[in-house]
Amino acid sequence: MPKANQNKLIHQDFSKQDKMKNNIFTILFCIISVSVFAQDKMSKADVYFYELDYQNAIKEYQKEMASGILKNNQLLNLADAYFKISNYKEASKLYLKVNKNDTIMSNNRFNKMLQSLSRTGEKHRVEAFLKSRSYLLSKELFENAEFNLELLAKDKDKSFEGEVFNVDGNSPQADFSPTFYKDRIVFTSGRSQKTRKKYKLAGESFLDLFIARIGQDGNIVHVNPFTRVPESKYHKATPFYSEKEETLFYILSNENGGELAYDENGKNSLAIASVHNNGNFRNLLKDLSTSFYYPFFDEETGKLYFSANFDDSYGGTDLYFVHTNNGMVMSEPKNLGPRINSPGNEIAPYIFGGSLYYSSDIFYGLGGMDIYKANIGIDGDYNIPVNVGKGINSEGDDFGFIVRKHNQGLMGYFSSNRVGGKGNDDIYSYHIKKSPGLETFALKGKVVNLTTNLGVDKAQIKLLNNNGDVIKEMYTRPNGDYRIEIAAEDVITIQSTKDNYSIFSAAYSGKELKEIQKKKFNMGISYLGDLVQEKENKNVLKLKKFYFNRGKSTLTSAIISELKKVIEVVNRFPDIQFSIESHTDSRGGSLTNKRLSEKRSKAIEMYLFKNGLTSKNIISAVGYGEEQITNSCTNGAYCLDFLHKQNERTYFVLLNYEE
Repeated sequence: MPKANQNKLIHQDFSKQDKMKNNIFTILFCIISVSVFAQDKMSKADVYFYELDYQNAIKEYQKEMASGILKNNQLLNLADAYFKISNYKEASKLYLKVNKNDTIMSNNRFNKMLQSLSRTGEKHRVEAFLKSRSYLLSKELFENAEFNLELLAKDKDKSFEGEVFNVDGNSPQADFSPTFYKDRIVFTSGRSQKTRKKYKLAGESFLDLFIARIGQDGNIVHVNPFTRVPESKYHKATPFYSEKEETLFYILSNENGGELAYDENGKNSLAIASVHNNGNFRNLLKDLSTSFYYPFFDEETGKLYFSANFDDSYGGTDLYFVHTNNGMVMSEPKNLGPRINSPGNEIAPYIFGGSLYYSSDIFYGLGGMDIYKANIGIDGDYNIPVNVGKGINSEGDDFGFIVRKHNQGLMGYFSSNRVGGKGNDDIYSYHIKKSPGLETFALKGKVVNLTTNLGVDKAQIKLLNNNGDVIKEMYTRPNGDYRIEIAAEDVITIQSTKDNYSIFSAAYSGKELKEIQKKKFNMGISYLGDLVQEKENKNVLKLKKFYFNRGKSTLTSAIISELKKVIEVVNRFPDIQFSIESHTDSRGGSLTNKRLSEKRSKAIEMYLFKNGLTSKNIISAVGYGEEQITNSCTNGAYCLDFLHKQNERTYFVLLNYEE
């Protein structure tokens, strides 16, 4: 993504990170002084827009449009304003206009355009516009979109298996981002306090932390200010408590001498700090020009996750992590990549049970901000993020998901501004029997050549259901690697093959399906060319040479050992066709040798028939006697025994093999 100049980045940061309906996203993401825009000439409409007064901004932009032409950036502001008040029809018109006439639309606004089209019932256009921008968007985005749209369509008639309710501790103001704190809950609220200053843009108190008890039913009761962090007149929000580290992580406004600290462009941003139970305070991530949101500390890996909008963002706010050691940040922020981050905004990371939960407003969701779950793979990478579905998610913004084990199931909390709440954002409690979201089956590994143990390029992989229907198919990368993911099935057959290669096929069910996902699933297939050699201008199976006893057609143990290899080849290549051709040396009568070779071929044929081969594989079994001597040891010629034995041979001649 090309870098913009500093002023553009500030405008971009401002527009990307705000949220609709004047909810908590607006409060958090727009901590910025209007003086930042003083260096640009702004119209009255622009001023209203950057002050988040979207209704008046729309009125003024309409007046300015009637008396002249709006610039593209103003058209986008107007589109954003319509988007904020949920007028998706007008928003989509303006986004489409700019998208058609100009190339300045960011990936984040492109996402808003697709959201608007989806909200106005024009989902059929979303796919077309998505393809038109494929050169700018990641392949992971297309895979994620296809997967989630298919899963949500399948799940549309299923009811949510659990209980969700609005907790009693909510206020008329914003309440959100809870964290488990020992046996209690700490959360963020904009509720009024006599000692707290009012935040101009939101009309509420600056955000602060509160603590509450958890009732037996999961309700939140006895709400009080949380006083175990340093006092501030400004924002303190989005806490996460690590029980192992005995440390609370949270965000706070950058201050200097008790007053808001601004960068050279007049912007005040948010930092991440931590407070140990012993009172030790640390600033962990602080930059006057960059805001950090929603810290989460993974006790197992020591990684500190958070949301931010750096230059390498895939859209709006992305998820990142840094390594820590003994409470200190030890690395540069690392973007979680395009499997997780999108042209939308990603916030509120939370890891539980081997899965990453987070929220995103990507266009293929149910509403504004939806909660997604991505299982963490065997290499620390992420499976396709799955929308956790209706019940937890709604048509509003749903975010800040936390969970823990409770009785025989799970319980936890999340925040939402869905219809029916008490305030802007409310905290909701839930009880469920199992992890939310549709269960998926994800497999990764390599397809290898059994002879060389090297990866097979463009090997076909298929997943089939219990009825034998193909659910999904794909092809391996040049090194043989593959990764495939589908909605979970009770029984799954995994197959892999390629032209002139054998077929790998195995069916799994129940616990086996879970177990094979825990490590790399490698599949070995044989290349027929490795099992074939040319003899006497014919393609024959590559076997050890074997001999019958003198004048006999009885199969010896050595012969049977080689015939078992033939059976194995046919099992790997069920479509293979061959002819059995036996030859003798010139010792003895010609007619006798002819009959002896025929008996030997028939004996081999009968053994193969008894062991599962059919006439579809064995086309003929013939004996040539001494008709095709390969050296000078013909009738009457004196030859050493080893020279005579060169003429005694049996071939399995392939009839449908092409290199």
